[in-house]
Amino acid sequence: MKAFATLYSRLDATTSSNAKLAAMRDYFREADPVDAAWAVYFLAGGRPRQLVPTRVLRETAMQVAQLPEWLFEESYQAVGDLAETISLLVPPSTHNSDDGLAIWLEEKLLPLRGLPPQEQASRLAEYWTQLDRLSLMVSIKLITGAFRVGVSKLLVTRALASLADLDPKRVAQRLVGYTDLSHRPSAKGYLALIADESEHEHAQRGGQPYPFFLAHPLQAPAEEFQTLLGAPKNWLIEWKWDGIRAQLVKRDGQIWIWSRGEELISERFPELCELAGCLPDGTVIDGEILVWKHPPKQPAAALPGIDTPAPASEGYGVQPFALLQQRIGRKNLTAKVLQDAPVSVLAYDLLEWQGEDWRQQPLHERRQQLEEVVRQCSDPRLMISPVVSGTDWQDLARQRESSRAYGVEGMMIKARAAQYGVGRTKDVGLWWKWKIDPYAVDAVLIYAQRGHGRRASLYTDYTFAVWAGEPGDPERRLVPFAKAYSGLTDEEMRKVDAIIRKTTVEKFGPVRSVTPTLVFELGFEGIAASSRHKSGIAVRFPRMLRWRQDKPVDEADTLETLKQLLG
Repeated sequence: MKAFATLYSRLDATTSSNAKLAAMRDYFREADPVDAAWAVYFLAGGRPRQLVPTRVLRETAMQVAQLPEWLFEESYQAVGDLAETISLLVPPSTHNSDDGLAIWLEEKLLPLRGLPPQEQASRLAEYWTQLDRLSLMVSIKLITGAFRVGVSKLLVTRALASLADLDPKRVAQRLVGYTDLSHRPSAKGYLALIADESEHEHAQRGGQPYPFFLAHPLQAPAEEFQTLLGAPKNWLIEWKWDGIRAQLVKRDGQIWIWSRGEELISERFPELCELAGCLPDGTVIDGEILVWKHPPKQPAAALPGIDTPAPASEGYGVQPFALLQQRIGRKNLTAKVLQDAPVSVLAYDLLEWQGEDWRQQPLHERRQQLEEVVRQCSDPRLMISPVVSGTDWQDLARQRESSRAYGVEGMMIKARAAQYGVGRTKDVGLWWKWKIDPYAVDAVLIYAQRGHGRRASLYTDYTFAVWAGEPGDPERRLVPFAKAYSGLTDEEMRKVDAIIRKTTVEKFGPVRSVTPTLVFELGFEGIAASSRHKSGIAVRFPRMLRWRQDKPVDEADTLETLKQLLG
């Protein structure tokens, strides 16, 4: 554990990518393979389920440190990070354990999950006497699933590739699925990540998907597209669907479904697993999972096809993402849930065909074969993502204005000759996402909470409200509807923090209620009705677009404005 904690400290102390790479190489070069396996898991974004409830951690820390609750809470508010707070309050250990990361996880920390709270507290108190302050902090972050240290999966890939003198794309391929909850890191698995390349490697893939190819945002005005991109005929243009990006992997007689986050989600979509009957082995399809309602007795020939525009919403076709989100959140998929939120896959790329890796083929050839695969399958749960055509970029821009009516987020623009790359790269061709502008409303800041990590000393997490009622209405009030923490510059955050401290009305634990004085323009990607929110509205991906210092609080937007957007 000490070596991993030291690595954490080195990574946390720098923003230099080269310094982070050097720190990881140093660790992997010296670490036991089983410890390195777990280190890769956490550094690449692996998050096991929380092992011990936060309440048990707090109560154990107060008992070990012999502190009253009010003093612990004040300390936590001053520090802003639970793991760091506990590591500072618990008395220094009398002896330090030399056990490695794997032993600590597999024999001590992971077995804590599911134990009675009293047993968890007893074991925690014992373990804390064996760890130095830094190792204690890191161990609590692992227990709570809050381990983050500013290292991307791409950087971990580069570190392993340079260590083993491999092509980073090969390592990226091997890392796919490594952080899934069902995966248990092992010495064998780690050694496979850095092993020499083998000609038999592809044939031994099982249900493993490919790394996803990601698009770059395109924000230039349409008038500049001809100069930037050339003629539309050189690009394959599709609607940008608002669902779950996924790969369908058909091998060995069964289907595996992987999300873009490299999570195995097959059991959440049992109806898609039934596509195993119409897809041949050695097929991998990239596409979007959507809630899609088909008209009754719709013939296969009438399904949305290659030349069909995006569907209009008449109760059929693509449904709001909120309906898909509700389904994802359910533990039990009842027959009613499957009936109310049926899913389909809109396929837009073919990565493997007849067991061969097709990613080096140009997109237009992959697309041509994909169309044939979908036709032969002839199942409404697998459809082709329609191609959008236009006379020029201005014509396409006009069509893009109808995106929300079609239930899409804009357009995808893909080079016809592009290969299928790894991540957000430009070396094998380009994909662009040409998204529509976000919804935007002016909202009032009413609650604030301190951030985490480097933001622990500032109030940076905000709750926003809009008005219920019109000006002059004696019962007019502010109704909370969204939380946001991104979009401001560091200087703006410091100014807002100072205002929050001066205008605080009440404190509710870590949250401050403030006098409504600040108006911000909030942007968000989607909006839906929600019975779980006071406002009756839920918004997707809210963020602060700008601080409206020019706008008085009384002129902020209303709940009626949100309802109109909902309509």
